[in-house]
Amino acid sequence: MAGWMWLRCILGPHLQRIHRSPNPSRLESSAGRKGGNYQPRSLEKPLTPSFPGFASALWSLSYYSSPLLLCYLYRKVLYNKMFFVSCVLTWWGRWKNSEYVQFVSILEETKQNHTPGNKKKLKCYDFDFSCWPSDFSWTEVSNPKLSKAGVSLLKPEPRLRGAADNILNSVRTLPCHIISFLIVHSFGRRMLYPGSVRLLQKAMKSLLDQGRNKLVEEFDGQRNKLVACDGNEIDTMFVDRRRDRGENGQTLVICCEGNAGFYEIGCMNTPLEGGYSVLGWNHPGFVGSTGIPFPQNEANAMDVVIQFAVHKLGFQLSDIVIYAWSIGGFTASWAVMSYPEIQSLVLDASFDDLLPLALKVMPSNWRPLVQYTVRHYINLNNAEQLLKYQGPVLLIRRTRDEIITTADTEDIMSNRGNDLLLKLLQFRYPKIMTDEGIRVVRQWLAASNHIEEMSVYSGYEVDDDWCSSVLQSYQADRDVLFPWSVGEDMTLEGRRQLALFLARKYMRNFESTHCTPLPASEFHSPWRL
Repeated sequence: MAGWMWLRCILGPHLQRIHRSPNPSRLESSAGRKGGNYQPRSLEKPLTPSFPGFASALWSLSYYSSPLLLCYLYRKVLYNKMFFVSCVLTWWGRWKNSEYVQFVSILEETKQNHTPGNKKKLKCYDFDFSCWPSDFSWTEVSNPKLSKAGVSLLKPEPRLRGAADNILNSVRTLPCHIISFLIVHSFGRRMLYPGSVRLLQKAMKSLLDQGRNKLVEEFDGQRNKLVACDGNEIDTMFVDRRRDRGENGQTLVICCEGNAGFYEIGCMNTPLEGGYSVLGWNHPGFVGSTGIPFPQNEANAMDVVIQFAVHKLGFQLSDIVIYAWSIGGFTASWAVMSYPEIQSLVLDASFDDLLPLALKVMPSNWRPLVQYTVRHYINLNNAEQLLKYQGPVLLIRRTRDEIITTADTEDIMSNRGNDLLLKLLQFRYPKIMTDEGIRVVRQWLAASNHIEEMSVYSGYEVDDDWCSSVLQSYQADRDVLFPWSVGEDMTLEGRRQLALFLARKYMRNFESTHCTPLPASEFHSPWRL
């Protein structure tokens, strides 16, 4: 037994922090609740994460600066000796450190017997997430034979061609296909998801650690590792408020972060402040999550998160709200499309389609290549997915958004959130959103502050009570799915009022830039009749 413990001390993961003591006798103390960074013994310190990097850099410098092979070999041997000595010292330091021995014992016990009791002990430690045992797998509730294919996505409609035309077109577009592949797998996906770049993650490590420690120690957050159908491991954080007195705690808000957002410092804080139960997760390739954030991997990750919420955490789909910020709108809209029983959807600073935004930042003569690349590799078609959902939706538009606009930041009409709203209203209420309906809604969208917005609204003398009664009567008489034919036999003035009424119910303005955290006071349940 002692021999195995020696080996575990050598090969064990790097321990960063002890959130609280797993010993119940210490849980009552303030220090036990607050936790603290793990303090390695003096002999253990040589193999802290900084040492291998320093030694490797030192060896690389000596390699490139040495003109003689003999010196190179000498330095390489010296480096290996240094590393070996460091491993021995680290093993001895860990072996003599009771806190590390206790941690590695709990970790091994949890891997062999993943009981709630062992998991409760393990959650007291923050360590390399790659060594964290799996808490839930997609295969536990789904057919493993379907795992390689992944979940279903909406695909661009193929153009109808003859067999000969298809072969000729494939040959003609082969160079474009190759170039698109190279672009996406090199700088393209890193531009789209900068949070997957390891250098950025290392620069933000201290901030991310602080955020995660706060979620665990102040909100009693539970970190879990989920295995998606493609094998990617998804890093999640769950805060359970169901035992609190407030009603919001019975609702689970699943948060979908932006392209450089992490649950540690992202949009989880907004529903947390509102008293909701919250489940956050990191995109594939972000911090503890493995993989690459391509659309298929993103949807696979979202799917296992929902399965985990239902089958492991015990929430009903009707008790789940999906809340997304920015590019997180893709996985959020996929979720409500695939699970229509979900209670509602809140999209903050999101867009309708990636293509217009991609064309904005790329050279104009690259337009055909950009179109091909987006549609075939990174087709974030938020609006198309959203139209498949029948439930309540709330869109939050940042009035000074500088990221999802296609023109100058002062031009609020170039905000792609406008297009998302118009597409949703046109699909759900086609008889109201005629040319005149679109015109008055655009006039309302051009308002950059609350005063201008109310000026447009009052200028058309919108009667909220009348609009509500018309829609409620239509729903009661028919109880049909969208699209509705309400407004078909209505005056032009009536359709104008309904168009503005619906626009104001489906979208709220927040006077800020793209990256400003959304205050809890601005997080509302979507409107429903």
